[in-house]
Amino acid sequence: MADLVADLGRKVLDEGHKLTREEALALCAPGIDVYDLMYWANKIRKKYRGDEVKACSIVSVKTGACSEDCSFCAQSSKWKTNSPVHDYLPPEDIKKAARAAKKSGSFALGLVAQGYGPGEGDLDQVIEYMDAIGEVGGVEKHVNVGIMKEEQIERLKDHGMVCCGHNLETSRRFFPKICSTHTYDQRIETLKALNRQGVKICSGGLFGMGEDWADRVDLAIDLRDYGAANIPMNFLNRIDGTPLENLTAMPPLEILRTVALYRFVLFDRDLGVYGGREINLRDLQAMIFFAGANALMVGNYLTTAGRPVEVDRQMVADLKLHFAPPRQLEKLPDAPEAAAARP
Repeated sequence: MADLVADLGRKVLDEGHKLTREEALALCAPGIDVYDLMYWANKIRKKYRGDEVKACSIVSVKTGACSEDCSFCAQSSKWKTNSPVHDYLPPEDIKKAARAAKKSGSFALGLVAQGYGPGEGDLDQVIEYMDAIGEVGGVEKHVNVGIMKEEQIERLKDHGMVCCGHNLETSRRFFPKICSTHTYDQRIETLKALNRQGVKICSGGLFGMGEDWADRVDLAIDLRDYGAANIPMNFLNRIDGTPLENLTAMPPLEILRTVALYRFVLFDRDLGVYGGREINLRDLQAMIFFAGANALMVGNYLTTAGRPVEVDRQMVADLKLHFAPPRQLEKLPDAPEAAAARP
């Protein structure tokens, strides 16, 4: 098994080899040692992404009372949770969030709104927020507002959207088990439209919802083929009142194994550990970088608190890594063409 990991690791390092589904599944076999996997994932991370850590921040601009029924989400109106509920924030709050993101070392601030997708009035509000970020300066404007039409994407791009967040969450096979109010294909159509418009894509998944390793592999391959530049890896934070509240948490080493697998498959992409990092990894948080991650979210999440930014900054410094400065993400070669070739 160690020979298999080393052989695939060398192929990725030396040749930029794109793992097949069968090769990726072989890395998930029970006999694969997690530390062997991490050893090679760390080498791959260092070659393709270096020692920079991309830190981003988000602000939930419209929270709770969501019409969708995502089984993991505290914001759904279908579940009885303690999620905060508020309509769109005043622009001054966005300026405060942008200043805090800049101070923390984040290269971007993501505007996140609940719901299926934006209406035209919603877009007007988001554009006002992007203008507020621009007044502060120093952080990129990222947007995550759900399923969008191409003309909506074009309008946001024209007003400064550098990157759009739009998670696929899980595999096509498993998706209907976690959401029935919209489909995997609808989310894919948004990714295709983003590619056509030349907008950078931030798209990843949520792990620990009951999916199996084949689901994790299939999601990784879709993210690769549909052109995601940044892959946020979130790990279920079990929220009381949601359908997934009683699931068993993923063990820390399984989380690290998943991160390492994704570094093998998505070797040239930015790979981040975001939601659920603190509660699930506990004292092993620093090991995400040795498992292949090169990005993280700092500050608070949508409805749960993160740990103090100063603690994350110290962790990065202690590892002799450094936060990346704000800049445009580089274009990934062939991503739009690969996406266009998919059904």
